[in-house]
Amino acid sequence: MSESHALATSSSSQEGALMDFKLWADPFGIWHLSLAEQTHEHVIAVRAFPINAPNEGVSILSRDGRELLWLDQLTELPQTHRQSIEKCLQNREFMPEITKLDGVNSFVTPSRWSVQTTRGATELLLKGEEDIKRLNANTLIISDAYGVQFLIKDLSALDRHSRKLMDRFL
Repeated sequence: MSESHALATSSSSQEGALMDFKLWADPFGIWHLSLAEQTHEHVIAVRAFPINAPNEGVSILSRDGRELLWLDQLTELPQTHRQSIEKCLQNREFMPEITKLDGVNSFVTPSRWSVQTTRGATELLLKGEEDIKRLNANTLIISDAYGVQFLIKDLSALDRHSRKLMDRFL
């Protein structure tokens, strides 16, 4: 990240008052937060509810895990501010969303799946059915043999072929 990303002003629900803050990444990709005339280095952004409510409840944490800033709603921030927070969140989050299952090599585990995700085509190795976790009726998290977690937000939104393949594992 060679360019600096800046974030200007937002409100903090914890204190109920307008709080000025600035969030940016330096040329080395280290995120900084200026808050009340104090700058914190190596901050991270964390979603309170990353799957069910990704735009609600974002916390900016210090290096030692202490909360420095709480944001109730990302949607209430101006677009440029929201983009900076989301870039900071991307440093911590990596959960590609499966949009289509192209095929599986076997219906017994371990099996290799060819999938289309929001980050492109890839393959994953499913060790066992226990690596498919149902969050609700339509939302699944699939952990592959290498520790990468894949998200299916809405099982019913997958095409017919993909749902038929998924049914064999659920």
